[in-house]
Amino acid sequence: MTRQIDLSGKSGASYRYSVLTEAEHLPPAGANYVIAATSPTGTQVLFVGETENLSRAAWREDLARAEAIYGPASFLTRLNVRSDIRLAEQGDLIAQHSPPMNVTTGA
Repeated sequence: MTRQIDLSGKSGASYRYSVLTEAEHLPPAGANYVIAATSPTGTQVLFVGETENLSRAAWREDLARAEAIYGPASFLTRLNVRSDIRLAEQGDLIAQHSPPMNVTTGA
């Protein structure tokens, strides 16, 4: 059974993410993903991303970077076919959790 974690967005919406392992098959579908440090006491969101094709595994670079900086991390995903929904959810989660790997320095 896949473990699931509920994450709240700034809007108050709740999003259910599944924790995936390397051995699990990833579908060629659009998805949001979260890289997080998880423990029995809670979840620290490190990065929130989205992709058109989860199976292409472009997210692996983000996961490797997170683990290099923060130590062991979990990869969580939530399938969302529509790009506009993925982007809105990504923004909602970033606004709520301020993931350190999503922070950009602006002008």
